[in-house]
Amino acid sequence: MKRPATSRFDVRDRVALVTGAGSGIGRALARLLHERGAWVALVDVNPTGLELVRATVGPRRVSVHVADVTDRTRMSEVVAEAIDQHGRLDLVVANAGVTPAPATITTMDLADYDRVVAINQTGVLNTVQPALPEVIARQGHVVVVASCAAFSPGVGGVAYMSSKAAAEQIGRALKIELAPHGASAGVAYFGFVETPLATATLDDDPTGRKLDELLGWPLNHRISAEAAATSIADGIASRAGATYAPRRWLPYSMLRGVLNPGMDQVLVRDRRVHDLVRELETRRPPGDPLKPDNVQR
Repeated sequence: MKRPATSRFDVRDRVALVTGAGSGIGRALARLLHERGAWVALVDVNPTGLELVRATVGPRRVSVHVADVTDRTRMSEVVAEAIDQHGRLDLVVANAGVTPAPATITTMDLADYDRVVAINQTGVLNTVQPALPEVIARQGHVVVVASCAAFSPGVGGVAYMSSKAAAEQIGRALKIELAPHGASAGVAYFGFVETPLATATLDDDPTGRKLDELLGWPLNHRISAEAAATSIADGIASRAGATYAPRRWLPYSMLRGVLNPGMDQVLVRDRRVHDLVRELETRRPPGDPLKPDNVQR
């Protein structure tokens, strides 16, 4: 039996597969890993975004794979393609994610919820599972991009938050299950990151702006996609079991079992929250057409 991985993970001359690589955090991470010497397999539903990334990093040590993470068969093909083109696969970052417009459980379109779960939760499994035999053989590393939303109050965002809580549990299970094989896994947690996903949800949506204001400083402080990518890349280098960006979310995560019951009670009584819930409930009655969803992260 192999011992759990304890050494640092140098990405130089290793092969990394990154989903959601056509924009946001995924694009920034692919660039950074490439700069640090990795071969990168870029995966996204958006071929234009992928080609822009390849044009930025150059054609060397790069492959492009157009795929939707909800397509289980295609994701198995992508893993096989990456191994065939690069000769190996050492690192997988399950990053692709979406979120719908803010909504309450009463009024949400459950098709929105199903799609978020299909990408943010099941898409993680579709990405990771076919890669695990090769990752184990290489004593590699897996990163599941969750979110601080996994342990935050779910006002108006239960689809995203519950899917990220599930992604967190997938990442935690992987940490334990890969250890006997000498491989490793980590979960990446972010607060608010300046990506198209955050802009569409918080800035372009008037109710989203109110939800952002309600959380307040310092928790609503935003970081750049590059800062988020650096957090992941540095965590990969140390085989970290968890990374947080910004770091101010770490105490909340550690104390969530104590803080969240009290926070729930505060929000239950907060009239500003009541007003927001009522506002969300008037926006779209059940059965209305699905709003355009955001791009993958």
